[in-house]
Amino acid sequence: MPGGRSRLPERSALVLMSLAGGEKHGYALIKEIESFAGITLGPGTLYGALARLERDGLVEPQPADERRHPYAITAEGRKRLHEHLSESARLAAFGLERIAIEGT
Repeated sequence: MPGGRSRLPERSALVLMSLAGGEKHGYALIKEIESFAGITLGPGTLYGALARLERDGLVEPQPADERRHPYAITAEGRKRLHEHLSESARLAAFGLERIAIEGT
């Protein structure tokens, strides 16, 4: 990958995409990811991804609202998400071009 960074795992990218729209707690993340990606993350998967993202400085917990514990994306998280999505778009364009050439 350009820049030498490893790509984000898909689950982490989905969480960052959701948080790029504003802070959310776990259930809201699960529902939004299900809505835009058609993927249902279980609580263990989600909170494992959030823990790794927090450890890496890509998300940060926000003050609790009653029982809900929201998270927000950091500036570094936005940067890494942008890099990840740009690389994914480059690879998708390459693959689509290959399919078009082979299909003719």
